[in-house]
Amino acid sequence: MTEGADLRDTTPWDIQDDTLHEECGVFGVIGAADAAAICALGLHALQHRGQEAAGITSYDGSEFYSRRGLGHVAENFATGEQLAELPGHMAAGHVRYSTTGGSGLRNIQPLYADLASGGFAIAHNGNISNAAALRETLVRNGAIFQSTSDTEVIIHFVATSRFPKLLDRFIDALRYLEGAYSLVCMTVEGMIACRDPLGIRPLVMGKIGDAVVFASETVAFDVVGAEFIREIQPGELVRVDFAGNIESLRPFGDPAPRPCIFEHVYFSRPDSIFDGRAVYDVRKQIGVQLALESPADADVVVPVPDSGVPAAIGFSQQSGIPFELGIIRSHYVGRTFIQPSDSARHSGVKRKHNANRLIVEGKKIVLIDDSIVRGTTSLKIVQMMRDAGAKEVHFRVASPPTGYGCYYGVDTPERSKLLAGRMDLEAMRDFIQADSLAFVSIDGLYRAVGQEARNNARPQYCDACFTGDYPTSLTDLARRESDAAQLTFPDAA
Repeated sequence: MTEGADLRDTTPWDIQDDTLHEECGVFGVIGAADAAAICALGLHALQHRGQEAAGITSYDGSEFYSRRGLGHVAENFATGEQLAELPGHMAAGHVRYSTTGGSGLRNIQPLYADLASGGFAIAHNGNISNAAALRETLVRNGAIFQSTSDTEVIIHFVATSRFPKLLDRFIDALRYLEGAYSLVCMTVEGMIACRDPLGIRPLVMGKIGDAVVFASETVAFDVVGAEFIREIQPGELVRVDFAGNIESLRPFGDPAPRPCIFEHVYFSRPDSIFDGRAVYDVRKQIGVQLALESPADADVVVPVPDSGVPAAIGFSQQSGIPFELGIIRSHYVGRTFIQPSDSARHSGVKRKHNANRLIVEGKKIVLIDDSIVRGTTSLKIVQMMRDAGAKEVHFRVASPPTGYGCYYGVDTPERSKLLAGRMDLEAMRDFIQADSLAFVSIDGLYRAVGQEARNNARPQYCDACFTGDYPTSLTDLARRESDAAQLTFPDAA
């Protein structure tokens, strides 16, 4: 198969197939009379991180209560009757887009189990990259799993740990894990929040009066009226009891952190603060770097909405080229849109994006988007600009080429399906049919987040999707690749 033409001809234009899907979002609150209602509101603010399913578990001092369902938060926690099923002063919630384990009711979090020490509920953002190996060991030793989620291995290790205290059993369980995790857990003793030793996935702490809250992003605190206190540090575990006492532990030492840089590029809402910096400001600075590194002779800067808007503003301000909304986005196209025919499927991009012809016609356009994944949506948007009369279309991308898969909680296509994993820059430009194509450099991205450049010997962020430099071992991937190699190249003997 030749690179380019066949894929353009055969790929269905399902716009959701050509994006990096959000990982998940977690929220927790302890010490609030209306804990479940606060949790539901916080999850609304995190809906962008997972739109497949939502769940909340609460605790009233004697029993745990759970409500979980497929779909958005508003579909499952919109009424007083629904929230009345979740009494108590402590609640944890989760919005999900499946990475490990697939979709289905049994994988909706928080996951819950009755342990010898009492109830235990856990909500997880991230991905455990040795979960399959751990699960295999646990099953061989007699464990029975109720889900296919990687998160359930944590529960089993907590249950089987020989330490007498629950907190020690929990820490013991975490020592088995490889990969990324931000966790909010509920026990009969209170709430535990923790972040993996490299801090790959985000987690923040705040307060509403005397209540303590945890969330994947600060924007959830804005919505529930909480005061942002601080980030949970990489490798930190914070325990809060029902008297409001807060204890911070660092059981994994003090390794150099590697937070996910793609939170700044795409995943976090622009009105959040991540790693001490306003996401909106970082995205504008990425646009500034793009304009400095890859200027274009053009009449107008057009963002691909909504994620390309801040970078387009920065590009416009640095270059002096006017910013205009040359593409209008419909906010009423959902992930579960019913597609009755092939022709409807091929109109996927136009359902979500439509050219603003009066802005585009006769102009040389600079299109700004956050990333290119498979490239199919980028191709359609370039075609849309040309159909609307654009004289030239120059494509600028507010991240380096995404050429590697993510194994830390982002649903990324395998490398062979990533455009940058298969093609060089000129081939990618030809594929999307732009007049020119440029990505921000990895050092430009680091400058936008406040660093002088990437420290190649000791990178400050997890940027593996751009560089292939993974900050942890990838046990399950290595096993899959080994198994595939044995199937492909059997022993000659």
